[in-house]
Amino acid sequence: MTAQEIARCALNKLGQAGAEAYSAAAHTVEKREFNVDGGLFSLLRTTFDKHLDLVAIKDHRRGKVLINDFSLEAVDEAVRDCLASAQASAEDPAWTLFAGEKRRFEQGAPQGDMEGLFNQSKALLQTIKADYPKVMVEQMIVTHEKAEGIYLNSLGAEYKTLEGEYAVSLMFSGHEGDKTSSFNGDGLRTSSLDKPFIEMGSLRQTLKDAEDSIETTQPEGKFEGIVVFMPSCAQEVLSELLSNYAGDGVILEGTSQWLDKLGQQVVDPRLNIRLAPLDKRIVCGQRYMTDGMVSQDYDVIKDGVLQQFMVSSYVANKTKLNRAPNEAGNLIVTPGDHPLKDILADIEKGLLVGRFSGGQPSSSGDFSGVAKNSFLIENGQVKGAVSETMLSGNLAGMLNQLRAISKETVADGSSVMPYIAVDGVTISGK
Repeated sequence: MTAQEIARCALNKLGQAGAEAYSAAAHTVEKREFNVDGGLFSLLRTTFDKHLDLVAIKDHRRGKVLINDFSLEAVDEAVRDCLASAQASAEDPAWTLFAGEKRRFEQGAPQGDMEGLFNQSKALLQTIKADYPKVMVEQMIVTHEKAEGIYLNSLGAEYKTLEGEYAVSLMFSGHEGDKTSSFNGDGLRTSSLDKPFIEMGSLRQTLKDAEDSIETTQPEGKFEGIVVFMPSCAQEVLSELLSNYAGDGVILEGTSQWLDKLGQQVVDPRLNIRLAPLDKRIVCGQRYMTDGMVSQDYDVIKDGVLQQFMVSSYVANKTKLNRAPNEAGNLIVTPGDHPLKDILADIEKGLLVGRFSGGQPSSSGDFSGVAKNSFLIENGQVKGAVSETMLSGNLAGMLNQLRAISKETVADGSSVMPYIAVDGVTISGK
């Protein structure tokens, strides 16, 4: 049976089994993949996946089941399990689904050009070898993924989807004699092969950084300095910030430091953060949500002011807050007015950070960890790479001491991020 047929069948069976509000979503995925290990093509394969996701609400109790079998016997069992799961759960009137309409969403590149993808992959390896001779590509995975599916619910929502995307994931390190850099990785998503992979995302910068990280040093002592987060690291930092202060869990638990800050300034007024799966720079962004609502872009923070919590319909119902207009994590940060070189030129002492490895921040936003793939900044110049250098500070605190946001941005298909320079971070060397 096709995805559409199995979803309609499952929806009917949920209704017949006594569910009061219910949904069925079925998807099929075809992934074609090249693997490169040690600089050589090592694998070409095609994989197929399918899944059926059922939700049933009865007597304010919610059950959920996910299976990867489209047989009628499996659907019958999944429907029984879904109702049994609902019956066993706690009664909670906050669970709900939403009425919708009939929509079809087609995006990206559903029909992949595998010859073009192979040529692009080969060209990327050749460019790395020619332009970055000290870089060893440990592994590269290049894929085209085609996904087709349908979402149905008992309140009339019907969303059909057809989408496809190319993805590149690299793991590499710098080598010179018996010296090596730490491992680094990078990746991107795209719906077009019109542009060479090497010119997309931040590949050129991270490859250069790997070569420049073969020799490392440690900053002397402990000092409070300026940290410039590279775009990929800035994305991680801001995701942690939003999860820690505006996410589902902390809002439901009442532990967010921003719980009473809606409509108030919470970070520097130059910072604007938008969750925007519909933006044209985002590849195959979310078009509908699991409760039946159509996705919309929205501002979480605008001009430093908290506009919206990132809460699901369940948490919104529990807390009486407005639910978030999408469930995606596609961050878009508005660029600043200054080029990166001018931002760096104004820093007496600090760190340019490519990656951060640390534990979960505390409920107050305090964090600590190790700066990876990072470089010392002294007297406006980027000096050598650093090793075993600790960073500590407070997520919201440092973003209230924002120094600058770069004009340059990196779009990797999942986010659009500038460089972000902040003060108030403690940097600890040897």
